[in-house]
Amino acid sequence: MKRIGSILKLIALYFKVNLSSAMEYRGSFLLQAFGMALSNGSFVFFWWIAFQQIGGRIGGYDFKDVMFIWAVASSAFGASNILFANMNNITRLIISGELDTFLLQPKDVLINLLCAKTTLSAWGDLAYGFILMALTQGSADGSAWAMFLVGMVIGGLLMTAVSVMAHTFTFYFGDASLIGGMALELTINFCIYPEGIYRGFVRLLMVTLIPATFIVHVPLRLARTFHPLLLAILLGVSLLYCCLAYWFFYRGLKKYESGNLIITRM
Repeated sequence: MKRIGSILKLIALYFKVNLSSAMEYRGSFLLQAFGMALSNGSFVFFWWIAFQQIGGRIGGYDFKDVMFIWAVASSAFGASNILFANMNNITRLIISGELDTFLLQPKDVLINLLCAKTTLSAWGDLAYGFILMALTQGSADGSAWAMFLVGMVIGGLLMTAVSVMAHTFTFYFGDASLIGGMALELTINFCIYPEGIYRGFVRLLMVTLIPATFIVHVPLRLARTFHPLLLAILLGVSLLYCCLAYWFFYRGLKKYESGNLIITRM
């Protein structure tokens, strides 16, 4: 419990520092956040047109269901890139030798590494999910909002875990930046379309290597009809996946060779 407490304190400290840094350039911060939210908003119009033309359901989802998974995916992506944006730079840090500076600090290497950077535009993704929920789900739908928040937290952690696992292959095989980018992109793509359109091997992939099912589709099922056992499975699988990513990174770290760089981080 002490270790978990120290990790949470470290995350909170980095969040405070990164937010303070962002606020020094409020114009840029607000412009990037607004631009990202506006960009995401164009997809609502696309889905509205699609449902108007087709009618009924697509892949077993109605318009409201699709907006729910979009909201969860957007806010989860935003949360992960606000708190753990350096997940996208793991390969570069390993190859350049800049990972050395994190190894020299008396903190959890992976958590310290992930939290060291934030993405300003991710605030737009985070806000977009909340706005979309308010516009399409209504404030009275408590179960949908509760599962949205659960999905946002779990989804953010799982997206980070996917990225960490993919970039960790750099320790074993060299530059894995392409794999890292593709893994996160595939995860997001599987999250923003109705689950019913996928079949066979792809459905298996969505509950194993790319856990899109647990990011958005299971929270949607729980929002429709709550089942304590399904919630327990969601939490258990998500914890297992995150622990696996954590273990895989530290296993790979044993193969790391210092870049012999002298880098100072204030």
